[in-house]
Amino acid sequence: MAVKVIADDCVGCETCVPECPVEAICMNGDKAVIDQGKCTQCKTCIEACPVEAIKAE
Repeated sequence: MAVKVIADDCVGCETCVPECPVEAICMNGDKAVIDQGKCTQCKTCIEACPVEAIKAE
């Protein structure tokens, strides 16, 4: 299972970026991107996202 940003749903608010305890999220333009190599799948970003643009797949 991987935690992924649904780009079409991401509004670029950056709320998830500081919430990630392993700094696996950065912004690429106006969309959040998760570095799968750093992500520990803690799902903190899913809970933080106000528009539900991050999903565990």
